[in-house]
Amino acid sequence: MTPVIDIHTHTFPDRIAAAAVAKLQAASHTARYTDGTCAGLGASMRRAGVWRSVVLPVATHPEQVVHINDASIRINEETGKTGLLSFGCMHPDFEGWHAELGRLRDAGIRGIKLHPVYQGTAIDDPRTLRLLTRAGELGLAVLVHAGLDIGYPGMELVMPKQVLRAIRQAGPVRLILAHMGGWRCWEEAAELLAETGAGIDTAFSLGTLTPSGDGYPWTPEALRMLSPEDFTALVHRFGAERVYFGTDSPWADQAEALRALRALSLTEAELDRILGRNAMELLGLEEETAS
Repeated sequence: MTPVIDIHTHTFPDRIAAAAVAKLQAASHTARYTDGTCAGLGASMRRAGVWRSVVLPVATHPEQVVHINDASIRINEETGKTGLLSFGCMHPDFEGWHAELGRLRDAGIRGIKLHPVYQGTAIDDPRTLRLLTRAGELGLAVLVHAGLDIGYPGMELVMPKQVLRAIRQAGPVRLILAHMGGWRCWEEAAELLAETGAGIDTAFSLGTLTPSGDGYPWTPEALRMLSPEDFTALVHRFGAERVYFGTDSPWADQAEALRALRALSLTEAELDRILGRNAMELLGLEEETAS
């Protein structure tokens, strides 16, 4: 069996992790499962049996791009010790985008993370399209938040119809759409995006949300995400070879996410693809031996 790779996690520098996680938790009203540090993610991986976790940094302002990417490069220098791999970040308004993407490729970074909602720029905006095209030219994967965002209700910047327009306009690129193709837009994602060749990740999409306990008036309907049956149907609609295991840690427990996936009516071959094989190929880890 291929070792498990979580392609969708988040960490923050130790000095700001507590504040960053608290701010995001207050916006989402959902539970956290680590303290948001690299050490906290590492402990979660050991408990769950995850071999590698991909850290996805997000630049919410253009001036953050270079120093976040410097930190990502440093994370990758310690992968053998920590099990953490980092993508780079990019912001649509960063003036040095063309050279910085080249720097990431030259540093061995395998992909970048974009978050149109946090960055206030639609995925089919020309500023984003140029990033997708250049990433494709350089062989960088792009993992993008897709659909609605729990912390920004009503922000429609990366809906399935917008993603489809972006795919049609950008150059060829290895695109992975987080949250099963579009958080809480799953029917539309299946209808519009299943035939595009884009990949999807499993993060924050199966089962129900876990409230943080801050008193927010959740309703049962608002807590509900994809049922096991609907989740499995979406896997089959896209094809297991295009689905990547992701958790959105610290916003989900890696061990519980693995248990939930393994309980689905998926074949061993499909699970092997989803839990590790697809990411091994994407990240160029085929020749590595898991310890």
